[in-house]
Amino acid sequence: HILVILAFYQKITSGAGEDMAVNEGQQVDIRCRPPEPGSMIIWFRVLDKSGMEFIGSFSSTGVKKPNTKPPTSIFIFTKIAQDVLTLKSFKEADDSGIYSCASLHRGTELRFGTVTRLVVEKAAQPTSTPIDNEQSRCTDAPPCNCVDSSGKAETGLSMFCTPIILGPLVGGCGLLLLLLIITTVYCNKIRTKR
Repeated sequence: HILVILAFYQKITSGAGEDMAVNEGQQVDIRCRPPEPGSMIIWFRVLDKSGMEFIGSFSSTGVKKPNTKPPTSIFIFTKIAQDVLTLKSFKEADDSGIYSCASLHRGTELRFGTVTRLVVEKAAQPTSTPIDNEQSRCTDAPPCNCVDSSGKAETGLSMFCTPIILGPLVGGCGLLLLLLIITTVYCNKIRTKR
């Protein structure tokens, strides 16, 4: 029931919130503070590969609500009262995605907190420059202007490609125009028969 509301939460986009780069196997503290406290705090995540998952619901003092089980035992809930959810060991395949929380305000509204996207930290790749034993092939000579025997400049491949591209485009537009005319005439005939 609450997850349906969360599915329509518009701020969860790829550009929203902050990105947190983490290493494989690292313990991660995810911070999320709803704008206004409520009677209950709900934590959830939207994984890159599998969709939305409910993590847990807690009272405003940080006590875990009964009968709410996280997807697995990969979270530590000791800092929930300080608005921090701890992921024991980050695994890119299982844990990459968006993490957020919401507070149930006045029993009828969900107030969403900040959004954090966990992404794997990219290792800096050493850059190596290829060694070219040959001399540079670039020259400062002006470009060649090819002229055929009649004195006209030769047309390259670009002149040949233009009809190949424009021909089907014009044909398709003509076909659509013809279809529009036929549909209009047919609809007018049906209307006049009534």
